[in-house]
Amino acid sequence: MRLCLFNNNQFGVAEADGIRDVSSVLASLPAQHYPLPRHDLLIAALPALRPEIEKAAADAPLLPLSEVRLLSPVANPGKIVAAPVNYKKHLDEAIAEPETFSRAHVRQIQETGLFLKATSSLVGPSEGVSIRFPERRTDHEIELAVVIGKRCDRVDTENALDYVAGYSIGLDITVRGPEERSLRKSIDSYTVLGPWLVTADEIADPSGLDFELRVDGETRQKANTRDLILNVRDLIVFASAFYTLMPGDVILTGTPEGVGPIQPGNVMSARIEGIGEMNVSVSN
Repeated sequence: MRLCLFNNNQFGVAEADGIRDVSSVLASLPAQHYPLPRHDLLIAALPALRPEIEKAAADAPLLPLSEVRLLSPVANPGKIVAAPVNYKKHLDEAIAEPETFSRAHVRQIQETGLFLKATSSLVGPSEGVSIRFPERRTDHEIELAVVIGKRCDRVDTENALDYVAGYSIGLDITVRGPEERSLRKSIDSYTVLGPWLVTADEIADPSGLDFELRVDGETRQKANTRDLILNVRDLIVFASAFYTLMPGDVILTGTPEGVGPIQPGNVMSARIEGIGEMNVSVSN
């Protein structure tokens, strides 16, 4: 099942030809009072709501994709966890370009560890990326995004995928410079998630997915998730050893070689096998 948020935070099921509005299902979410929980209520409730979602989709009219504005499929992640330099060829290109990649940040992921991005940086594909520092180089990075479905604390490798709600395409936008990664990657609109959440039952093995990113039609990045240094299972184990992961938390799994600059007026087209494709505009 492919689930999305669109227009005015409406909830939908994505199909080949469009979106079916199943927003009525949101009324079944448990009522909450302040202080609100630190996780995404919809992601946490998906297993229980799935029969109701399927029933609502069967009766809902089909809205053409061209007429909807796609938002991030996860509205309220408690954490966005990211994996730096998690493809060998990207590590090699970073080492080869010290003028672009700060030497302090170019180490193997096992040494560097993971980092957090501000949740305020999260947008959907139709919202686009807004370049905040036009005088500095800003790069695209395509990544497989993993969305956690239930509380996950110090899990083992064998059971790691049991905690996944689904997968999306992630764009980790980066302004280059000497500052810490979390600062440079947490700018408003610098985390793009979409076009929808593909539930985990549709992707049995996330370790063999082809993916590609094009800028204005030119292929910049092209790889397969089998090339990850730490795969999805490994990353969930690593992250949950340090943080308790909660429903709606997002893990960005890392980007391959080919990262390059973007500027206002560009359109990024990102595709991951088994998930789909999204177009993201770049503006001032």
